[in-house]
Amino acid sequence: MAGMEWTLGPKRVVLADDQTLVLEAFSQLLSSEVDVVGTATDGHELIRQVQKLKPDIVVTEISMPKLNGFDACAKLLKILPETKIIFLTINDDPDLVAEVMRSGAKGYVLKSSHSSELLEAIRAVAAGGTYISPLVARGMVDSLVTGGKHDLYEKLTVRQREILQLLAKGKTMKETARILSITPRTVAFHKYRIMDSLGVENNVDLFKFAMKSALLDT
Repeated sequence: MAGMEWTLGPKRVVLADDQTLVLEAFSQLLSSEVDVVGTATDGHELIRQVQKLKPDIVVTEISMPKLNGFDACAKLLKILPETKIIFLTINDDPDLVAEVMRSGAKGYVLKSSHSSELLEAIRAVAAGGTYISPLVARGMVDSLVTGGKHDLYEKLTVRQREILQLLAKGKTMKETARILSITPRTVAFHKYRIMDSLGVENNVDLFKFAMKSALLDT
């Protein structure tokens, strides 16, 4: 929503991305208009930073290690429902855009957009509006009407999504268990429940589903 006035003064922002260089670049870009109070490189760290710092706005990538940005922000909105979330990502799938906006996000900006677009999104969200990159807005409208294609993803629990993300990235069940501090037996149980819920029969199909759901970097 271009043209909205920002009348509430500088906002406190936490940035999250799995690439340090990206965090540094966007921190510098935003420093003239917002107070970047913290950064995070994975979903769990993002949750910790936001709980500690209580920023006005979170700007985050979707595809991140340990816990993806979508599920991290879903947890944050339950804990701190007033937090305004903007996704900054390379994924231009209109179904995904529609899904994150339905989940409570206030903005969605493509990394391929002009750098000024992120500032425009922050201004709009800070003023109480929403912002979606024009490059994906048209396709998102159709997805909102039809309900999108991510209903299967929504059937999974947050724990199942964490396990799916790690397995799809090539982690073994033992490695996944160690990362999540659970037993390999529990991982195996969840894996087969996931496969049953998604109607897939092998790891290749799990990987394809994870890619489609933006759980993996493209």
